[in-house]
Amino acid sequence: MWLRRLVQRVRGAVAPVPDIPAALWLQVVARHPFLAALDLAELARLRALSALFLQRKQFTGAHGLQVSDAMALSIAAQACLPLLHWGEPAQALAWYDDFVGIVVHPSDALARRKAIDEAGVVHHYHEVLQGEAMEGGPVMLSWPAVDAAGRADGEHATSVVIHEFVHKIDMKNGVADGCPPLPPGFLGTHGVRAAHAAWRAAWEPAYQAFREQVVIAQRFGGDWPWLDAYGATAPAEFFAVACEAWFVHRERFGQEFPALAPVLQAFFRPGV
Repeated sequence: MWLRRLVQRVRGAVAPVPDIPAALWLQVVARHPFLAALDLAELARLRALSALFLQRKQFTGAHGLQVSDAMALSIAAQACLPLLHWGEPAQALAWYDDFVGIVVHPSDALARRKAIDEAGVVHHYHEVLQGEAMEGGPVMLSWPAVDAAGRADGEHATSVVIHEFVHKIDMKNGVADGCPPLPPGFLGTHGVRAAHAAWRAAWEPAYQAFREQVVIAQRFGGDWPWLDAYGATAPAEFFAVACEAWFVHRERFGQEFPALAPVLQAFFRPGV
């Protein structure tokens, strides 16, 4: 297969990166409306990023799943979308240099969890996952969720790949907390503290308002928010869910979160 030949041909960082075959690239782009909506220059940049990503990452199919070239490329293209305006491919992909492995499951995965309640009682349970990003470790993805990205349920469409790789971006400065490393001069600020203060000033009230909306829907039958309610579980999840929605359905996100849209624009598209 093409991906196997690419990996065999390109082992060293100084080796040239083979181009992705046009037919395969067009096939993958066409399957995801938010990729197909990119302009030609953006698609060219994304294609170069995806090729380098495929060179650097190792895909493993769980439970006998065979990861095809098209599957790997679909993951690569979605994973690289947040990096599209962050400089040359090698520079941009440094955000993902803390891991190599990507494990693809044929269905949702069951993860064993442990929680301790306020009384100190330990509870063991299983959580159904479509994806998981581990700090300093691999990314796990459910292939059906990956393949459905951007198509299911119209303006409620999602991308589990973007979600999990945004967690990786968030983890670049430690445990995921909803505040990734911010570039110098972010939102016109001077210094790291000022940049973080500007970030928190936008995100904290938006998160609290969203949590309140979810609680009202759960307890009192209020209207459910447009954004995935999972974002109400933690600031890191709110950030990942918000970024996912911003990339997949930008216009609706701007309507729902007018204070956050320019912040994400400044973060993911600096100077654009």
